[in-house]
Amino acid sequence: MPRFIRGIQTSAAPRPAMGLDPPDKPGDDGNGGAERHTMTTPHTFALRGRTLAFRDDPFRVGPDAAVETCDDGAVVIADGRILEVGQASNVLARHPGVEVDSYGPDALIMAGFVDSHAHYPQLEIIGSYGEQLLEWLEKYTFPTEIKYSDPQYARAGAETYLDGCLANGVTTASVFSATYPASVEALFEGALERGMRIVSGKNMMDRNCPEALRDTARSGYDQSKALIEKWHGRGRIVYAVTPRFAVTSTFEQMEAMGALCASILPR
Repeated sequence: MPRFIRGIQTSAAPRPAMGLDPPDKPGDDGNGGAERHTMTTPHTFALRGRTLAFRDDPFRVGPDAAVETCDDGAVVIADGRILEVGQASNVLARHPGVEVDSYGPDALIMAGFVDSHAHYPQLEIIGSYGEQLLEWLEKYTFPTEIKYSDPQYARAGAETYLDGCLANGVTTASVFSATYPASVEALFEGALERGMRIVSGKNMMDRNCPEALRDTARSGYDQSKALIEKWHGRGRIVYAVTPRFAVTSTFEQMEAMGALCASILPR
């Protein structure tokens, strides 16, 4: 089982906060007894153990030059941001008296994995019979996503998905929700509590889908805009304007989404 220090960012990539960060919750929460430090941790501390760090682009410099490993490494973190990674004897000497969480030789301290494409409402239909795409959507996917109009159902599904991500080392993900704002809110609320970076947005579909899942160019625009204003940039959350795909969105809806992006992107 992986052990996690959640909600940590590198100092090279700060993000503005537009709301309250998750509270610090010390104690054993599945991290093997180590204290959980979130983005709001107000002090400096270090992790010690075997480390693996990515120093450069492996396609540019080659994999050997891009990756650095230390059998006895250290990661120093202050106020939720990574300050330094390297050989423990060198790194810790530059931070005398720093609090150290030691993980021993059997752990590997590294950046969390990134899942670049997931549909969290589809978690419960994994293993469904392999129909063709459109038949699979109509028979399995759309009926399941309709359930996510219920905020409590959506929250339970989001909790299961996010906990599954962490159990497998995924701390960042680009995730499809359903067409209901409640499905997005549930995912973002759970991610904020866990200090995870989640990129998501409400799906938009105004054709070729069940009426219960269908929105319009206008409602998709308005609901997406409201969610952006509430959630984008809170903690580590990123909002993605999300028409599902061309088959389920009219030209009018795609135009509306283009107009929404143009209205919020910096010029």
